[in-house]
Amino acid sequence: MYDFWFYCKLGINHVLDLGAYDHVLFLSALTAPFTFKHWKKVVVLATLFTIAHCLSLIFSAYDIINVDVELIEFLIPLTILLTAFFNIAQVFFVPGKNKTYLLEFATTFFGIIHGFGFSNYFNMLVSEEEEKIGPLLGFASGIEISQIIIIFSILTLAFIMQNKFGMKRSVFTVLISSAIVLFTIPMLINSWPW
Repeated sequence: MYDFWFYCKLGINHVLDLGAYDHVLFLSALTAPFTFKHWKKVVVLATLFTIAHCLSLIFSAYDIINVDVELIEFLIPLTILLTAFFNIAQVFFVPGKNKTYLLEFATTFFGIIHGFGFSNYFNMLVSEEEEKIGPLLGFASGIEISQIIIIFSILTLAFIMQNKFGMKRSVFTVLISSAIVLFTIPMLINSWPW
């Protein structure tokens, strides 16, 4: 049981680590267009992300798929940027039409990318473990807990800005997404692999 909690805490710290805030940015971008009325939809998206994230860890831990770390380090900020741009495009070019299936596909794909970004470190941690599923389940639980914390923090911020200060939902979405773009561009430049 100690191992489960150890890996659960590791998953929580992995997502909430402000030194490596890529998860926070991605989840903020994912949540920005939604309100508390749609919280279940966002949690489902986050769960898809967790499952995909863990799949890539399984592929890596069992040496099924190996990927170029430099490419992954570049793709992570790219996924964040694309999600933020998608939000902005939804507001300006396709108002009122939220293409959830596209978000589900993108979130799953992005989860795989983000998982491979963490796979080397995770593999070092579980290299001495005889079975890797237990640590993986603990880690996945930690990721899910921390993602729910971030989602509800962004939804709370949206509620305050929209219901207490009268900010339109579209304005909130564009402001949060634009801030995410500004934070992500330096990450993209610093991780340029070529």
